[in-house]
Amino acid sequence: MSDEVEVRVVDGVAEVRLNRPARKNALNLQMFDALAEAGEALKTQAGLRAVILHGAGGDFCAGLDLEVMQSLAGRLDEMRERLLNPAQGERANWFQKPCYVWQELGVPVIAAIEGVCLGGGMQLALAADFRIARADARLSIMEAKWGLIPDMGISQTLPKLLRADQAKELMMTARMLSGEAALDLGLITRLMDDPIAQARQFARELALKSPDALRGVKRLVDRTWALPEGDGLAVEAALQAPILGAPNQIEAVMANLQKRAPKFS
Repeated sequence: MSDEVEVRVVDGVAEVRLNRPARKNALNLQMFDALAEAGEALKTQAGLRAVILHGAGGDFCAGLDLEVMQSLAGRLDEMRERLLNPAQGERANWFQKPCYVWQELGVPVIAAIEGVCLGGGMQLALAADFRIARADARLSIMEAKWGLIPDMGISQTLPKLLRADQAKELMMTARMLSGEAALDLGLITRLMDDPIAQARQFARELALKSPDALRGVKRLVDRTWALPEGDGLAVEAALQAPILGAPNQIEAVMANLQKRAPKFS
């Protein structure tokens, strides 16, 4: 894995840090691979309870590095091939996987946003289950500025947060938002002066809950939020059935009754 994406796991909480502070953590091609690899590796991490995404040096991510954009000019056929042909067994293509992998993960993912969160960086943040930002952070779905559409999985995330007209306005104008404005729109979960510290605290709180329940809630919301009325009922039942009476669910009940910390498997 590239040194430009660092992964650390402590007490069941993984921190995935973008580590190109001199470039405001802008994405180069190596980071696309490294983010996808990090997510895939964490799928099999024993005892994982939560993941935090953040950036080094006071910025989350400035989006695609302009040097990369320039370098791709002579490789358009290769890029189109990557766009149109996902790897075998994958739903997401090579450009989408660094974001979509966090939706595939069975644990809560928290993005801690400082400084800039632009373009591909914004799509990475949207792929998290929660976004904690500073009020003075700067966020934008910026691809239209470069004559492109956002295509790193935003179709799977933004419809759960915004009306269609709001989404179109942000994507068509590339308007810059403060953390406060993003909160008002519903793009941000919380505003905090220290998003990384708050994300760590929140992750510790989530780690005390049954991992089966957290996994089930994540799947329930992701699979049903945009379904027609009634279609989500069967999904609820299918997700609940294996949780009900399983060891972690029994442990949650007993821990509450005995007023002690739970010990989940």
